[in-house]
Amino acid sequence: MSVDLDQMSPWPVVDGQGTHGGYCGPAVKPIALNMVAEIARDRETHGLPISAIGGVTTWKDAAEFIAMGAGTVQVCTAAMTYGFKIVEEMISGLSQFMDEKGYRTIEDFKGRAVSKVTDWQYLNLNYVVKASIDQDLCISCGRCHQVCEDTSHQAITNQVNGQRKFIVKEEECVGCNLCAMVCPVESCITMVPQTKGTDPRTGYEYGRPYANWTTHPNNPASKAAE
Repeated sequence: MSVDLDQMSPWPVVDGQGTHGGYCGPAVKPIALNMVAEIARDRETHGLPISAIGGVTTWKDAAEFIAMGAGTVQVCTAAMTYGFKIVEEMISGLSQFMDEKGYRTIEDFKGRAVSKVTDWQYLNLNYVVKASIDQDLCISCGRCHQVCEDTSHQAITNQVNGQRKFIVKEEECVGCNLCAMVCPVESCITMVPQTKGTDPRTGYEYGRPYANWTTHPNNPASKAAE
């Protein structure tokens, strides 16, 4: 989990020694969700009953695992942290979600997201999105500018005409989604698909035909690059 720098040993420590383990709670959810998805879409295991576990804390977590093919969902860390009543809250939230979506039973949406899971090399490299900041919702915290300026593509202003203002520079934006991830205001920054016109960053037309990494000319090993 970590290292005790005073004792110079792994932590947790047992009689001066440690080992791997203890990784649980919300931190493991992405790993567990991926594993469930891989089981659900693998030819040899597709269709087998799946009982999911790993970071289930809210009804939404449970619903996501079900959408990825799980028929049952297990809860451990959340119950240890908040008590068994947390399960009742999950059931209530899941029931409300199903009512809103028109699902009568879990089977109605079980596995519905599995077909959308693919390997990275098959993602459409010609699909272009640009970040858009809703100025009415923006609280001018500057987090979007900071993350883009220091670790991405310097595609967001922090001043316009001498005034503090955050606007996306389309000629620099690559649609990486970092700004939307760090924004503290829900729906303030959205990623908008671009379908018409020309990308000012690349000069290519929007809406070009699908091309993945196995066929894209940017890949030196693809046939298109030969």
